[in-house]
Amino acid sequence: MAPRKSPSSDSVTPVGRMLRFLGLSALAGLIVAGLLLPGAAFVGAGANAGAAMLNDLPDELPDEPVAVPSKIVTADGKLIANFYEENRTPVPFDEIAQSMKDAIVSIEDERFYSHDGVDARGLARAMVNNATSDSAQGASTLTQQYVNNMLINAQVLRGDSRLTLSGKKKVSDKVKEMKLAIAVEEQMTKDEILNGYLNLVLFSGRAYGVEAAAQYVFGKSAKDLEIWESATLAGMVQSPTGYHPVRNPEGTKKRRNTVLRAMLRNDKITQEEYDHAVEQPLDVVMEAPPTGCLAADFGKYFCDYVERQVLANPAFGPDVKSRQALLDRGGLTIRTTMDSKLQEEAQKSIAGQVPNDESDGVGASLLSLEPGTGDIKVMAQNTDYSLQENEKGKTILNFNVDKEWGGGEGFQSGSTLKPFVALTWMRNGGKLIDTVDASVDTYPTGTRFAASCRDGGYVVQNGSTWDINNVIGGLKKRDRIDEGLFWSVNTPTVAAAYHLDLCDITSLMTELGLRRAVDSLPISPDNPSFVLGADSMAPMSLARAYNAIAAEGLYCEPRALLEVTDTAGNEYPVPEPDCKQVLDKDDVHQISPVLQAITDKNIFSDEDRPFPAAGKTGTNNNMSSTWFVGYTDKLTTASWVGRWTNQKTLAGETINGIKRNNFYGTEISGPMWLDYMEQANEHSEYEAGKLPEWDGPRFSDYGTEGSHPHGKDFYFEDIDRPGPQPYSSED
Repeated sequence: MAPRKSPSSDSVTPVGRMLRFLGLSALAGLIVAGLLLPGAAFVGAGANAGAAMLNDLPDELPDEPVAVPSKIVTADGKLIANFYEENRTPVPFDEIAQSMKDAIVSIEDERFYSHDGVDARGLARAMVNNATSDSAQGASTLTQQYVNNMLINAQVLRGDSRLTLSGKKKVSDKVKEMKLAIAVEEQMTKDEILNGYLNLVLFSGRAYGVEAAAQYVFGKSAKDLEIWESATLAGMVQSPTGYHPVRNPEGTKKRRNTVLRAMLRNDKITQEEYDHAVEQPLDVVMEAPPTGCLAADFGKYFCDYVERQVLANPAFGPDVKSRQALLDRGGLTIRTTMDSKLQEEAQKSIAGQVPNDESDGVGASLLSLEPGTGDIKVMAQNTDYSLQENEKGKTILNFNVDKEWGGGEGFQSGSTLKPFVALTWMRNGGKLIDTVDASVDTYPTGTRFAASCRDGGYVVQNGSTWDINNVIGGLKKRDRIDEGLFWSVNTPTVAAAYHLDLCDITSLMTELGLRRAVDSLPISPDNPSFVLGADSMAPMSLARAYNAIAAEGLYCEPRALLEVTDTAGNEYPVPEPDCKQVLDKDDVHQISPVLQAITDKNIFSDEDRPFPAAGKTGTNNNMSSTWFVGYTDKLTTASWVGRWTNQKTLAGETINGIKRNNFYGTEISGPMWLDYMEQANEHSEYEAGKLPEWDGPRFSDYGTEGSHPHGKDFYFEDIDRPGPQPYSSED
């Protein structure tokens, strides 16, 4: 605390000097005997008890931070949401209107600048009253009220339910308050004490401190308050609930005028100013800043995700309760990875393709990650963030993330997993130009698939025979890995998986962050159909896996936090980019041109490539979940459209005025991705550059010059490699 510089040092009252002379022990005895014990004598046991009590009490205020709202902001500084239990914005003394300072001193402690923390005259008056009547009367100064509010703040932070509220104080509470008040007066100037009080005290609702109160009640800053407005706020302090301008306008106005009379009596305003002020109507705003993610203006689902990240992070406290208290009271500024411009573009693209609640539970989402860092740039969906789950188009469910982070059970990923089978093939020494026998479309019950992480080294096709079909005809033949991937046919993918160890495939998927949304567990090799996307995943899983391909094999854990600081300038540790090389760069260079060809054919129109991009479509069996996950060198974006309330097919559904008999990833997910990514590409920091190329043997440009999907003119060369040998079917 600053050294004492109070202008009142030379004007201490004679009674005040006497109290100092007698000492705090005598003062404590007087309090015990007279102030808090109506009808008691002023001598004897009271003084002895007071002296003993005083020795056990602290003489310094608890060093606890004052509750200040926290805020979540985007990487570019745009506010997403505030969090607070006590809405408070501390301001310097010179940013508070003089009329506000005069009003609070006049009504709460008119001798504030002449006492030493305890008002001897007021104390004597209260003692006489309490000695001669059955009612107790207090004599708290502004300094004592400041001390009391600081004690309450400390108790809240420490989880102490026994608050020292006015009218409910024990003798020890009052003695502690007075002892601390006198100590505070030795350590702080009067202006510092008054500034601290005005920044601390409750005015109304959850508006703590004069700046928050001025904004809440009048919609203006504390420095701009007029006399009648200052008097209104000063009057509300005595009873924040009782003197409420909306619920009790007459009582509040009467109390305001009482404050104005006190200001006039203390020569803080002139008669003319008083006459003008009492004539003013009680015009108020009464609008508090919203709190929490439900009240966020944008990015509500991302806000929810960030809040959950903070509450799960030990850096912000030893348990969830303490982390929540820090978020609500710690004055944190949480700067996130979100780009507000991209988020706006994503929301526009979603709204343009899948208007909220146009049909029966059709959802849509876009999630963007930055290659090389894992920073989450966009997290958007077409629903309204709301606790009213029973209302159409409203949900608190975050489509983009796993259940543990506020999502649901995820959505079947379909053919978006096929590239990871191809990448495992290459990891095991194969090439994309290798061929497999894709004519096999039936795997009977009992068929063994190699799985070294399972007992016996294999898993068995259980239940019924696994019959596999392709959407495109004519490809049940000996087929190249890259051709099967390009045309997204199933039999080559399963044939490749049959030649591989399923545990190698799931191991790679786990390394790339692919996991089940419902429980965040790795994909299991026990059911071979996982290679065709039978498992349900959140867009976050697919986005981070493709993000590694975009970064030439560098896998980065998604992150949402860039920096967290508090009002004192303290920094809290947040995760740095957590990246590791998972894929071989040569393998990425082989597969990226195939994924780029898929994008050129299925997403871009008329072979007009607006920017270099690569990716993969995906559709589950009953067309209730559709995808396009694509990337440039600057952004990886997972685009999903499907049912989120049921598994009913989208085939035949009318969305955005268009009815489609079939529903694939190219129908809406792809165009939505393109619309958004074209807008992102307009921003210089996300303008797409060149993607990796492969110098070895590869396919020619797919789909050009009327080439049939399985024509020989498709290849520069036709190389037949056996690859890893499969287990044969059981008898």
